[in-house]
Amino acid sequence: MDVLKTERLSYSVQGIDLCKEMDIEVEEGLFTGIIGPNGSGKSTLLKQLYGVLKPMEGVVFLYGTNLKNYSSRDRAKTMGVLAQENSTNFPFNVEEVATMGRSVYHSWFQRECAEDKKIINESLKKVGMEKKKKQLYSTLSGGEKQRVLLARALSQEAKLLILDEPTNHLDIGHQWQIMEFLKTLNLTIFSAIHDLNLAACFCDRLILISQGHVIAKGTPKEVLTQEVLREIFQVRANVRDEEGRLKIEVLSSAKK
Repeated sequence: MDVLKTERLSYSVQGIDLCKEMDIEVEEGLFTGIIGPNGSGKSTLLKQLYGVLKPMEGVVFLYGTNLKNYSSRDRAKTMGVLAQENSTNFPFNVEEVATMGRSVYHSWFQRECAEDKKIINESLKKVGMEKKKKQLYSTLSGGEKQRVLLARALSQEAKLLILDEPTNHLDIGHQWQIMEFLKTLNLTIFSAIHDLNLAACFCDRLILISQGHVIAKGTPKEVLTQEVLREIFQVRANVRDEEGRLKIEVLSSAKK
């Protein structure tokens, strides 16, 4: 079953196509990655999926229903989002930021119940931030902020996570920890990923885009070929299978 699907999704700015007739599918229970060079349209696509940008053409389907027919609250209960928000300095502590994920289940004046607090604490523990829950969010490092925002998304208990480069600002150790953690979740995940080796290692399926167009879809082995790396990413690279996982070794720029 496709949890998320688009048909001919398009978005442009001043006549420049950032997304052009994109058809994508995100299958239930899989970790699907979206990859592409800088400026290829990854973030623009994601923003249309979680409602920040309104598509100029085309349709987004969420569990088979046109996304525009969802209320903001129902969409938030269904879809957890981690956008690139690390420059935001909330005037709250870590626990309070994670608590924002529970707001979709309450009216404006309702306070969190014991079950809410349990979910929030579990989310912070999963991302390794439970010991800093009373620390001001604004005093955290970029990587720590990223993990708190992921905890906020997890606190929503949505069945679909949309992530815009979740390992952004993380050191290599925490990059792998976050990706390994995401793979343990019983959720459908659609994520923009900058690091191709992380994408190859952890994603079940990949969607490659370039200049606003879908170029390829399939398993990492089907998408991340030497030809694609040379033509789309402009690098010469070796691609090999190491114990069932792809390993990409960049040798040089393809422009040489």
